[in-house]
Amino acid sequence: MELLDKVRWGVLSTAKIGLTKVLPAMQLGEHTHIAAIASRDHAKAIEAANTLGIESAYGSYEELLADPTIEAVYNPLPNHMHVEWTIKAAEAGKHVLCEKPISLTVSEAKTLTEVQSRTGVIIGEAFMVRTHPQWLRTRALIDSGRIGTLRAIQSFFSYTNVNPANIRNIPEYGGGGLMDIGCYPIHISRYLFGEEPTRVFGCIDRDPQMGTDRLTSALMDFPSGQATFTCSTQLVPYQRVHVFGTKGRIELEIPFNAPPDRPTRIFIDGSPDAPPDVFGNGIITETFPICDQYTLQGDAFSKAIREGTAAPVPVTDAIKNMAVIEAIFRSATSGTAETPNS
Repeated sequence: MELLDKVRWGVLSTAKIGLTKVLPAMQLGEHTHIAAIASRDHAKAIEAANTLGIESAYGSYEELLADPTIEAVYNPLPNHMHVEWTIKAAEAGKHVLCEKPISLTVSEAKTLTEVQSRTGVIIGEAFMVRTHPQWLRTRALIDSGRIGTLRAIQSFFSYTNVNPANIRNIPEYGGGGLMDIGCYPIHISRYLFGEEPTRVFGCIDRDPQMGTDRLTSALMDFPSGQATFTCSTQLVPYQRVHVFGTKGRIELEIPFNAPPDRPTRIFIDGSPDAPPDVFGNGIITETFPICDQYTLQGDAFSKAIREGTAAPVPVTDAIKNMAVIEAIFRSATSGTAETPNS
């Protein structure tokens, strides 16, 4: 594709996730061109631009948003700044791909629907997992009836970060396990069931010094079944998802941080020729070629811009995901089931 046909992107901030993972991947996209990067520290923006080969570097976010050549903005700012700068970018006429969670509350997220309607831009939440082939295949297997009727999903996601200065450990910045990584099993459970949970139960253990949730478990009660997950910011790094049906099971080996440098695998247990058993004798392994989900995400959003279609994860979906997060927080406090209210 010619450079002129690619969507010209600007990036707000020199956040580590952007510099090390997202931007190098987006630069490989067929429909995506990273044209500018901004930081409140101009020297950092220049350094990042030089390192990644980005043509323009700005010393403020406002300068980037004023650039008439920029069509779309990637917003990886700290959680508490997502809504503010997504609104400013939209009002500058830029489409916005905002890192998850898109907001700190449901009410905040709802403001983006009005902004999107008023400005005519596309706003989406950056759940890159939704573009990875392993998740598209898992959803297709469920829809085909390969594992019978989907009834239960079990997820685990953890890492270790005990630095009190890190933004993921500052409550007022939207830190903590549920906002940072618990949002993934919530999102994926909603995606696979194709429904919203009617009630949730939450259990939270908070760090006594930092105040963030360091260990959170939840049960989500869907019309068609149940989903459970545990997430932690102070446990051994690990992630896995198990999807259970009435006739079979699917296991995703590396469900969320799918590696960009090696194949990914899912394990399908159960078929007419090999009924499932506790020993896994009937397991079939499906392997997916090497790909980068950030590249796929950037291209999917760029294509939505060019084709005038919805974002892969639109604001309406982001609001519903945040409603579940809020309900889990409420349940952990009330000690009873809470209903997500989007």
